[in-house]
Amino acid sequence: MIFSKVKKAKHQQYLEQLAKLPQAATGVVTLYKADSFRKALLDKIATARQHIYITVLYFEHDDAGHDILHALYQAKIARPTLDIKIMVDWHRAQRGRIGAKKNITNNITNADWYYQMALVHPGTDIAIFGIPVNTREALGVLHLKGFIFDDTVLYTGASINDVYLQQDKRYRYDRYHILDNAPLAETMKHLIDNSLLSSPAIQRLDQAHRQSNAKIKSSIKQFRHHLKSCYYQLQNNATNEELSVIPLIGLGKKNELNKVIVHLMNSTKTNITICTPYFNLPTILTRIISKLLNDKKHIEIIIGDKTANDFYSPPENPFTIISALPYLYEINLRRFIYRLQHFVDSQQLTIRLWKDGNNGYHLKGIWVDNNWHLLTGNNLNPRAWGLDLENAILIHDPQKNLLQQKNKELKCIKRNTHVIKHYQELENIQRYPIKIRKLICHLRRISADRLIRRIL
Repeated sequence: MIFSKVKKAKHQQYLEQLAKLPQAATGVVTLYKADSFRKALLDKIATARQHIYITVLYFEHDDAGHDILHALYQAKIARPTLDIKIMVDWHRAQRGRIGAKKNITNNITNADWYYQMALVHPGTDIAIFGIPVNTREALGVLHLKGFIFDDTVLYTGASINDVYLQQDKRYRYDRYHILDNAPLAETMKHLIDNSLLSSPAIQRLDQAHRQSNAKIKSSIKQFRHHLKSCYYQLQNNATNEELSVIPLIGLGKKNELNKVIVHLMNSTKTNITICTPYFNLPTILTRIISKLLNDKKHIEIIIGDKTANDFYSPPENPFTIISALPYLYEINLRRFIYRLQHFVDSQQLTIRLWKDGNNGYHLKGIWVDNNWHLLTGNNLNPRAWGLDLENAILIHDPQKNLLQQKNKELKCIKRNTHVIKHYQELENIQRYPIKIRKLICHLRRISADRLIRRIL
């Protein structure tokens, strides 16, 4: 027991020694709905005076994407000195959505659309950059998150498209936080300018000519090597007795963000809550969860129902291989609960499934002891752990200044959840649609299911 306390103190000490930026409690606003995120985004675009930096996985060519890009162009026209830069994944911008039908009459990629919009607005320069994190999309993408408006950061795991912004009735649920903090905004902007955009691998997507992957392959490899040693540069200006924020970034298994997640989970004194849309935890995290449970800690995990997964396709729709993914994640979860059923029975481990009609679930984050809160786009899966470029903002709240917002956010998240009390409540493979069942059995025979879980 004494040894366990010493190890926990070391994890806590690691977190306390991280460089932190002071954060005013009045400068933190939590949004609780997708349509609130949309309104806040449009408001910040309309009021920004110096710069707007947007980093997302993708900026979609759909109604919501058009509204946001139109608003950005209007802001630039009204204030020509406004510096607007958009960073998206290089590969994702130059293909259609996985499983989407091709429209022969309008078969253009997001990158094609960016160029068309630039032609419509001659002389109004909004730079849209493709960030190639690896030579192939399957081996790593830009998964950095954050919208920077002057001295404000709007942090969310959401990208820009119809469902993330609830353009119509359907939405994809995420987390949304507005932090008024000039040093934080400058720190995040500095990394983009000096560690991302300075690389010769970075290409403009809003122009007629784009380099082929083959021509920049060498630069991409050098860029990825550089990214593995990237970090946010900040001075330690906050004490461990005040509200503070810590921006984190990471690429590769041994990166700083992964280390902080490990120390954060291990520092749990009484309880921890984890949100992830895809139940496919790295082995190291499942081991920590088992250790915490054996140490009598209370754990709550909130996961999207398989039908709330963005890869889910109803059985009546045309079959695609990618539609098997939500079922693979459910199999993972069923096995996980099976192994830890006695902790579920004792209510020490609580598993919640989120479902709200045909809407999607995309929440990520960790809450520890009402003291630490991790805002992140990291899916807490093997892909995020080793392949993608990820970031996060860790909030230290020793005085519980944000407790009310935290409780309200979790209440909103749990509103559309139900507790799984036994692993048999989840479907087994025998109840899956026949095409899904046959595919999963085939993948198991050739041991491909593990590879798929790693890269998707």
